[in-house]
Amino acid sequence: MKILTIIDRKIYITILILGIGNILFSQSTEEAITLVTKTGNIQGTLLVADSSKKTPIVLIITGSGPTDRNGNNPIMTNNAIKMLAEGLTENGISSLRFDKRGIAESQSASTNELDLRFETYINDVIEWCAVLKKDSRFNHLIILGHSEGSLIGIMACKEANADKFISVAGAGYPASTILRKQLKEQPGLIFPLSIPIIESLEKGKTVNNPPEMLNALFRPSVQPYLISWFKYNPQFEIASLNIPILIVQGTTDIQVSIEDAEMLSNSNKNAQIVIIENMNHVLKEVEADIAKNIATYKNPKLPLAELLIPSIAGFIKQD
Repeated sequence: MKILTIIDRKIYITILILGIGNILFSQSTEEAITLVTKTGNIQGTLLVADSSKKTPIVLIITGSGPTDRNGNNPIMTNNAIKMLAEGLTENGISSLRFDKRGIAESQSASTNELDLRFETYINDVIEWCAVLKKDSRFNHLIILGHSEGSLIGIMACKEANADKFISVAGAGYPASTILRKQLKEQPGLIFPLSIPIIESLEKGKTVNNPPEMLNALFRPSVQPYLISWFKYNPQFEIASLNIPILIVQGTTDIQVSIEDAEMLSNSNKNAQIVIIENMNHVLKEVEADIAKNIATYKNPKLPLAELLIPSIAGFIKQD
């Protein structure tokens, strides 16, 4: 028996989690599913928890970079998102996870970098939601965003008419604020040279000929995307949601902090917050040791943090 700390806005309550009951549904099925878009097809995996009756469906949005539907990228395999989906299925909850456009089996849906916008990812989620809303096998739609997927999910909820929203390891600050913090830790001139560029992009203005040492980050072709991303403040955006919200954060996450989770939960009176001891950014249990933490990013055999699935499943099943 483990102790889970739930923070409901500013009220801290400690409860004992006895488990939701990991029931393996014999009626579960797995299907390949395709979203047809104007710029190519986006591929996903649909897990139907129980084909004999209607179930809730969770649309899972993965994080930043070349992360595929399973939570992996070309240099790191941990299967965190795949395990999350399968764990929900064992609790009678269906799920859809997908490769973002330009990634893995959705490579054909990639667009010219100059034309890519943060809204492109938001619109893809809205279209997926429309597909699921029409599927009579499901009775409730929940959007779950992991890491960068949290902000995408928040924005999609506004148009997709989702019943609930779940943020897992989601940032509580705008991307430009996070970027400043990360660059400040870099040596030499990287930080001072970056600040004028970030400030310009925040104002919606591109910068010609960025310094060569910063070209990978601020190359002209990616600047329109950064402008579109920087304008969203997760705290402001989540405040406008009028549906039940769950914020989940781990204590050993080296990419997103408990402060981020608290900023999100404090922004909306409908939000509950769950802090899971020793859970890191890829949802695995690990002690506060950097080397051991990073090693979990490449360990697909390591199970998810024990309290993650019960916390999410319990929230979804709440009336």
